[in-house]
Amino acid sequence: MMKKFKKIYVEITNQCNLTCAFCPRSQRPAQAMTVPFFTGILQKIKKYTDYLCFHVMGEPLMHPELGAFLDISHEKGFKVNITTNGTLVKYLGPVIAPKRALRQINISLHCHKGNGLGGLDDRYIGDIISFVKSIQREKRPIVCLRLWNLPENGDTVDNRGILQRIDREFGCDVNLADHAKMNEGIKISDNVFLSCAAEFDWPGFDKQDRGTTGFCHGLRDQMAVLVDGTVVPCCLDAQGALALGNIVRMPLEDILQSPRARSIYEGFSKRAVVEELCRKCGYRARFDLIQKQR
Repeated sequence: MMKKFKKIYVEITNQCNLTCAFCPRSQRPAQAMTVPFFTGILQKIKKYTDYLCFHVMGEPLMHPELGAFLDISHEKGFKVNITTNGTLVKYLGPVIAPKRALRQINISLHCHKGNGLGGLDDRYIGDIISFVKSIQREKRPIVCLRLWNLPENGDTVDNRGILQRIDREFGCDVNLADHAKMNEGIKISDNVFLSCAAEFDWPGFDKQDRGTTGFCHGLRDQMAVLVDGTVVPCCLDAQGALALGNIVRMPLEDILQSPRARSIYEGFSKRAVVEELCRKCGYRARFDLIQKQR
């Protein structure tokens, strides 16, 4: 039986206009997919998912062909989620919002950290709020405002300014600064949500080893295609360290049946972490916590 993923990440570019403190810089050559290359990728993954996420490394709104990519995605029958730092949404938001393929835009407000974008910076948060208000009438696409920079105790003090601004602009039913909680979404309007979560360590061979027992949805619910066609198990493999094969040169079915891919998948099925990079992934620790809470 063919594996169908809940979503496949497609890295349309690995270039970004920010240097976020929490995000590793890609050591891979700077690159962006062309229209023919992107179209070819969609042909190869069509039967494996209905949902795409334009995200791994890089800022998707920097891609000059983003509008065309969304049109092609619609033609091929895909729905698309985009994750952006929000700095370009003033310019690109009105262009991409009407695109029929676009299902959701995730805006990482925590990108202000380490970039000189203060919590109350009018040019940053103001442009984002203006964009969100402009699409509220249409009730699409879905917008998720992310603040994924909370300390482990869930304290929102560092985000109080942003939360108060959102509260004031949208007239929320609750005081966001007091009610925003870890891993709980808050509905701001029919198509606008706030998501708060802890900051996590991106996986890296120099990071803390979290042991050989655990779980991840990589290769189970998701996988990723990097900008050069390399297939990796998840969207956090910034350097392509867990390369399983290249979809340009190999059928995806063969890549997913490769010994390394099977080892990763079967390992997680048994709650065993077989790859060193996965053992050193801070995001995977969230799944371990969920298992403990059950």
